[in-house]
Amino acid sequence: MIEAIIIEDEHIASKRLVQLVNDIAPYIKVAATIFSVEGAIKWFKENPPPDLIFLDIQLHDGYGFDILDAINEHPPIIFTTAYNEYAIRGFKYNGLDYLLKPIDKKELERSLEKFRNQFHVIRETEDVRVQGFKKMFNKEYKRRFMVKVGNHYSSLNVDDIYFFRSEGGTICIITGDGKSYPLEYSLDQLEDMLNPIDFFRINRKYMIALKSVIEIHHYFNSRLLLKLKPVQEEKIIVSRERCSAFKKWLDM
Repeated sequence: MIEAIIIEDEHIASKRLVQLVNDIAPYIKVAATIFSVEGAIKWFKENPPPDLIFLDIQLHDGYGFDILDAINEHPPIIFTTAYNEYAIRGFKYNGLDYLLKPIDKKELERSLEKFRNQFHVIRETEDVRVQGFKKMFNKEYKRRFMVKVGNHYSSLNVDDIYFFRSEGGTICIITGDGKSYPLEYSLDQLEDMLNPIDFFRINRKYMIALKSVIEIHHYFNSRLLLKLKPVQEEKIIVSRERCSAFKKWLDM
């Protein structure tokens, strides 16, 4: 069920709009009818946001825009007003539609159809995003690698890896004590094998674990310079195109 609220200071107009919505769109539940700017701001502080707002612009204690300015985010809005001079300002608030009173039933039908189409697109996008997160968290990521140590092989836990480094076309595991173990994988393959919460590819040569980062410095050309553990002689630079994602990764 889609939830909507009506913010309208004329009781007769509010009651008629409720009836029209019930007739046209039974899939919409009018969760509240509010009659003032003050009451609307209070309602938003005490309730989760609805899916749709029907908003009168001129209320007895201020403007509908005052409500939108007071809340952080708002769902789609269908403005309902007796005045057409606010239309441009209404669309600056990403208004879905702008209906003049008295509300025409057919115009309201078109507005609700527009909302329904937009709502389905938003829901589908959210579903894809949720599925992506579920896939990420439910996926079985690699927990150990088989590595060659002298003339024999050993199993190395992912928790012991500080970063992966490309050396002359070969990918090597680097552990906290600075030891290096060659792998028969590419960095592209490792990106898919390892949990993205723990590992991030900073450039074409390095894929690092969060625990390896000791210091972060600004570097020229909008890049970042890292100091890693174990310490490397060469400069470890986060490529410019990966800097934004790297900062988000650090803040997860």
